Amino acid sequence: MSELRELAMKSKAWPFEEARKLLKRFKNGAPEKGYVLFETGYGPSGLPHIGTFGEVARTTMIRRAFEVISDIPTKLICFSDDLDGMRKVPGNVPNPQALDAYLQRPLSDVPDPFEKYDSFGAHNNAMLLRFLDTFGFEYDFYSSTEFYRSGAFDEVLLRCVQKYDEIMAVMLASLREERQQTYSLFLPISPTTGRVLYVPMKEVNAADGTITFDDEDGTEITTSVTGGKVKLQWKPDFGARWAALGVDFEMYGKDHSTNTHIYDKICRILGVNAPAHYVYEMFLDENGEKISKSKGNGISIDEWLTYASAESLSYFMYQKPRTAKRLHFDVIPKAVDEYHQQLRAYADQDAAQRLNNPVYHIHGGDVPVSDMVVPFAMLLNVASVSSAETKQAMWGCIHKYAPDASPEKNPMLDAAAGFAVRYYHDFVKPKKKYRAPNDQERAALADLAAGLADVNVAKAMIGKKNADMGKDADLSDYALSSPDDLQALVFAVGKNHGFGNLREWFQAIYEVLLGASQGPRFGGFIALYGVPETVALIESGLAGELAKG
Repeated sequence: MSELRELAMKSKAWPFEEARKLLKRFKNGAPEKGYVLFETGYGPSGLPHIGTFGEVARTTMIRRAFEVISDIPTKLICFSDDLDGMRKVPGNVPNPQALDAYLQRPLSDVPDPFEKYDSFGAHNNAMLLRFLDTFGFEYDFYSSTEFYRSGAFDEVLLRCVQKYDEIMAVMLASLREERQQTYSLFLPISPTTGRVLYVPMKEVNAADGTITFDDEDGTEITTSVTGGKVKLQWKPDFGARWAALGVDFEMYGKDHSTNTHIYDKICRILGVNAPAHYVYEMFLDENGEKISKSKGNGISIDEWLTYASAESLSYFMYQKPRTAKRLHFDVIPKAVDEYHQQLRAYADQDAAQRLNNPVYHIHGGDVPVSDMVVPFAMLLNVASVSSAETKQAMWGCIHKYAPDASPEKNPMLDAAAGFAVRYYHDFVKPKKKYRAPNDQERAALADLAAGLADVNVAKAMIGKKNADMGKDADLSDYALSSPDDLQALVFAVGKNHGFGNLREWFQAIYEVLLGASQGPRFGGFIALYGVPETVALIESGLAGELAKG
């Protein structure tokens, strides 16, 4: 066994933990089909959102971890339930009223409101595939419409007819009495209206593989269950799909967890072992409500990429999958900076530590080197005070802090500078709220400006603070050039002016000078923005110009 595999078998990173659980199912080697099949499901009832991407990203992380600890080949399927009937018209599409006539029609038969694809289902599938391809995922895409209509699902559908009573017993036990009276695991597609019908079966003929039901106009119809003439209710469809494809692993959200035993039982009734599962917590919007494709709350796939890198999104997805997380625009800066912190840490870690680092799983072991010499949060604050309109303007500040950096040598930083400008104008600027300082804060800010303007004044302030704290520090090498020296001055001013809790002093700085209740390590901000520029900023704050807007 290789050293990497030995370490992976002990790693506490959740992808390796899940991969080890899955490997136990294959003690006798590969399954009969020759590979371990991972699946993710997608309901294209609305535009893809980041939760959909997260399911594929996390499944891929487990798949990659499995490939480290096992030589069994793997495969990933992304399955779209585009034969599902459109239950309601999404509110985030053009001219939604035009879709009202297509309610309950299969999504693959609903016209594309964006007028780019053959159907609304095809449009949403294309949006998903485009994004997955951007990330370089290795997968096979399956369309439910093609799966049913091509005959690929026929064998299992006929098995469902033969096992109808057993499957119905499982389903009826999970339903309220009034729902039991009309429930059928088969949903016929009306030959007259094309709608997916939720009607009871009048007869299920196992010998012929047919069902009999009343169409919407009352006409009795007998039809085969094969060839795309019917689809399964969503719970039976889950288990039947696992049986048809031989799925070995599927991840899904907590909202499915109460149905897991149903999916598993149906899969086993159809003669196939149920797959391993991983249940993740749901994503919430800014109000703590579950994000929804049809509502369009939360963040869309393209929106995250407007303000941050794809890798930062993968990092967000890696973190604590079994903990509910707010998925809104204010999580982006933190995700960006934490991702780069992990990249920097990775360079100095040993092999075991690297396997526990999120970036190992984000990049499949091929981890790049971070060139972000300035944190994203700091870039946002510089964009704020400088009212930067372009990333080129941001580079004027960056060069003060890191003279050797350049767009060519620091492509990640260059991209982040552009993202920061966009993010600032769309999310930070509208919420900025400056205030005037109180007397204590005014005096402290005036001293901070004086210390920044004269290094000798700064040394005197730091010396006073050190003396009051019983310290005898040598300030002979002190200069107003490094972030640490500048932070020492900010700290000293706060102490000298009686801020017992320095958080109050820093909060005052942020609210008076930056229009926000929190902000960056201010010494680093000064080094990036510039000492003279910061003095001018303080003077504007003291003059009340910032609070006036």
